[in-house]
Amino acid sequence: MKRIITIVILAIIISGLGFGWTAARKQPPLAKVTVVGSTALQPLTEAVTKEYRTVNPQTSITVQGGGSGTGLSQVQAGAVNIGASDIFAEQKDGINARRLRDHIVAVSGIVPIVNRQLGIKDLSMSQLRKIYTGEITNWCQVGGPNLPITVINRSAGSGTRVAFEQVVLKDQQPINAQEQDSNGTVKEIVASTPGAISYIATAYLNGQVQPLTIDGINASAANITTNRWPLWSYEHMYTRQAPSRATQEFIDFMQSKRVQQTLVEKAHYINIHDMQVQRTADGIIRLKE
Repeated sequence: MKRIITIVILAIIISGLGFGWTAARKQPPLAKVTVVGSTALQPLTEAVTKEYRTVNPQTSITVQGGGSGTGLSQVQAGAVNIGASDIFAEQKDGINARRLRDHIVAVSGIVPIVNRQLGIKDLSMSQLRKIYTGEITNWCQVGGPNLPITVINRSAGSGTRVAFEQVVLKDQQPINAQEQDSNGTVKEIVASTPGAISYIATAYLNGQVQPLTIDGINASAANITTNRWPLWSYEHMYTRQAPSRATQEFIDFMQSKRVQQTLVEKAHYINIHDMQVQRTADGIIRLKE
């Protein structure tokens, strides 16, 4: 009798283990999505990723910065699933836009910033242009203290720089200046350098620096959606023409109205569904269709 009971118990254990092995084999493989590029988009992507994982635990998403140029280059090379960019692929040398697919997931305001101790809160567009072309070199020339202007520019691969120069400089060449890759680094330098000026994505604004108005207009969401504040850029997620299912599902989640109305706005980006205008790669503004 004991032998029979032992055999039955062993059979149950083996059966249970077999069921466990079968269940394990049926578990879907972990899907992986890698996002690299724009530091302006990085905080939002990280916030959306955190929520996405709660409803899609079988998808692993890695988010890294590096700049728009890096994101575009790596997605074109097939090294990453998503290249995050503040610029159109057509605006980046060495990128074949026809090989990529554009997904606009947010709009980012761009705002000039200065050291809080400077005492300057507003510049005209003309003054801002002259500062970045080197025609104005001292704050006393725009109503500030007798203090040399320290210009901090973004690196050549920065989408924020492309958007800034397209609107502010037009076809003029910028002054030779210190260049930095990330919004966070730029903010730290301006906060600690008397006389410094630069520009960052509005999502990075806090009490460390003084945001400037331009011609008395501020970088509010309402002003950006109508182009009354012209310093803004699309936040693109570029993929290959045929992205993986996991990649497309993550992008669809970012573009959904629920995410746009909650996480996007909470992170101080502009809801893509609120935009009343649209901008082409060559900078032409049209009413949104």
